[in-house]
Amino acid sequence: MDTLRHLVDGFGVAFSPINLLIAAIGSFIGTVVGLLPGLGPINGVAILMPLAFAMKLPPEASLILLAAVYIGCEYGGRISSILLNVPGDAGAIMTALDGYPMARQGRAGVALSISAWSSFVGSLIATCGIVIFAPLLASWALSFGPAEYFALMCFAFVCVAGLLGDAPVKAGLAAVIGLAMSCVGLDSNSGVYRFTGGDVHLSDGIQFVVVVIGVFSISEILLMLEEHHSSSGLVTQTGRMLFNLREMAQTWWGTLRASVVGFVVGVLPGAGATVASAMTYSMEKRLVDTEGTFGKGDIRGVAVPEAANNSAATGSFVPMLTLGVPGSGTTAVMMGALALYNITPGPALFTQQPDLVWGLIASMFLANVILLVLNIPMVGLFTRILSIPLWLLVPGILAVSSVGVYAVHATTFDLLLMVALGLGAYLLRKQGVPMAPLILGFVLGPLMEQNLRRALSISNGDAAILVHSPIAVGLWVAAAVILVVPAALRWRASRNSACLASTN
Repeated sequence: MDTLRHLVDGFGVAFSPINLLIAAIGSFIGTVVGLLPGLGPINGVAILMPLAFAMKLPPEASLILLAAVYIGCEYGGRISSILLNVPGDAGAIMTALDGYPMARQGRAGVALSISAWSSFVGSLIATCGIVIFAPLLASWALSFGPAEYFALMCFAFVCVAGLLGDAPVKAGLAAVIGLAMSCVGLDSNSGVYRFTGGDVHLSDGIQFVVVVIGVFSISEILLMLEEHHSSSGLVTQTGRMLFNLREMAQTWWGTLRASVVGFVVGVLPGAGATVASAMTYSMEKRLVDTEGTFGKGDIRGVAVPEAANNSAATGSFVPMLTLGVPGSGTTAVMMGALALYNITPGPALFTQQPDLVWGLIASMFLANVILLVLNIPMVGLFTRILSIPLWLLVPGILAVSSVGVYAVHATTFDLLLMVALGLGAYLLRKQGVPMAPLILGFVLGPLMEQNLRRALSISNGDAAILVHSPIAVGLWVAAAVILVVPAALRWRASRNSACLASTN
């Protein structure tokens, strides 16, 4: 009853005219920021944080603004991912696998609308989860140490390897390339520069924005130019802008499963939307993709990762509010906003400043409704991007991408590196090598390395710590099952086919 009473008080805070307006403004800004490739929620929140403080907004209003921007960015990231095959942020990488093929098939409006609906469901379920399970899940997250996180990262890579059942070697190659790229730069443990070739521009490593723009945007531009002579390279537009009830029913259970899994992953500090979307996409592919349509424009392949990444993003507020531990890079920035107001997040926050916490939680419910109302009617506006001719669209994508990359360090080196990565990705894509595992390897690589080193440091180099806890053992077993079972099923199917051929 205390929880319900606090939530009602929180809605009283969220429904105040100024906070309601702030939530609407933040939702719109977040959608626009998420739409622009390379910016993402961290940049959106980081840009607005000093602005909110300079405007002397009260703490609850400032947090409502930043939370609305965060959730809005997760909504907006799908737009460029579906329409241009350029993910707005790392969490939208999986959405491009089926979203862009749907756009090429003339179903961009359906993909955009179903992704907005799935994002709404995922965020709504995760917000309800915060209200009900926050204390319990926060205590469970404390049981994850470095060894458990390393096992979780390995499990995520096994899931990535399963994204392309017909080409696991190519998927593995892409993941290894991503891991190798993540090792460039300063070693955080020893302070030694690694794989920089003596170039000072690589001392901070290869920036995510440079990689994602080069690998997706530049390579996509080259493919678009190559196919310009053929109509198959052009994306067409359809008159139907909204999904129908049959399509909603087709994606409903997958959306629910992804929302629950995404929320649990989001509660784990550092796991984030990228891991959640990859795991749920792979899980759904194995569960329901009996006809091999995932990756070819299956609407379920759009709904599932969008539900998962939005649910994970919302779930990342749990460790921030209850433990004072950032659940993602964006919530780490939001903790900086709390520090500006001399507020320390943690268990005491719920008792010392309940209006702040429950006002924030209530505003998440409102922001999700605002974003759904905002995004569904704008599907027609978004799909007009597809009617832009290639001679205008290609320079536009290149200009926006270049600005996003140049803004990182304001050096031409990043632009040259972007082009080089784009050319390499173009050649790999021509050979059928998927880019999603490469990006996931690049994103998860540092987390994997850091947690492995910490685990070995704790155990004085004894690798047995990696299988010391039941959680770690469970993750290793799950990874082994994912690797072995599909291979065994394929072997059994080929053996049965050979037996039938011999009898005939």
